[in-house]
Amino acid sequence: MRTRIAAAVVGVLLVGPLVRPAYAAPSEHQFDGFFRKYSKRFFGIGFDWRLFKAQGFVESRLDRGARSRAGARGVMQLLPRTYGALQIKNPDFGDIGDPQWNIAAGISYARDLWKQWQGEVDAAHQREFMLASYNAGRGTVLRAQRMAEAFKLDRRQWPSIELIAPIVPGWQYQETIDYVLRVFRSLGSMDARGRL
Repeated sequence: MRTRIAAAVVGVLLVGPLVRPAYAAPSEHQFDGFFRKYSKRFFGIGFDWRLFKAQGFVESRLDRGARSRAGARGVMQLLPRTYGALQIKNPDFGDIGDPQWNIAAGISYARDLWKQWQGEVDAAHQREFMLASYNAGRGTVLRAQRMAEAFKLDRRQWPSIELIAPIVPGWQYQETIDYVLRVFRSLGSMDARGRL
């Protein structure tokens, strides 16, 4: 018995593992072209594509095979129903598991949210409202705005939303506040070429 185990161990050491991963570990830059391309397509030339790379890093650590307990998939962690709705508007989007289309759909979805907040919030805080809606849903952020108003805070300012999170008993949205902060921390740690 020991001889067979020893032979198996030697075989693995000489030949290498028998099971290989389906794909290589994600490279920090392997999807940069997609982030640049679809940021330009949906937000225009002047928008900083690195914001979406930072978001993808927070969502999945840029892992194309990531799946959440809720069923969100891919680099941008989209739910299949959200992805399906985005495919109707963008029939060129392929499979949700393909990183190109997952990133394209995530940025397209962010653009939809961006437009919904345009004129509704202070332009200096529009990115925060967009990211929070991506994470928790627009309805959740609208409820947070109503709570901010009840505390006599300016609902159009993101710092007002940050202030109410810890003071509202039972409010479960500190996670969203943390999500937005993590995206901006990730963005802040990148250089101009998107290196983390």
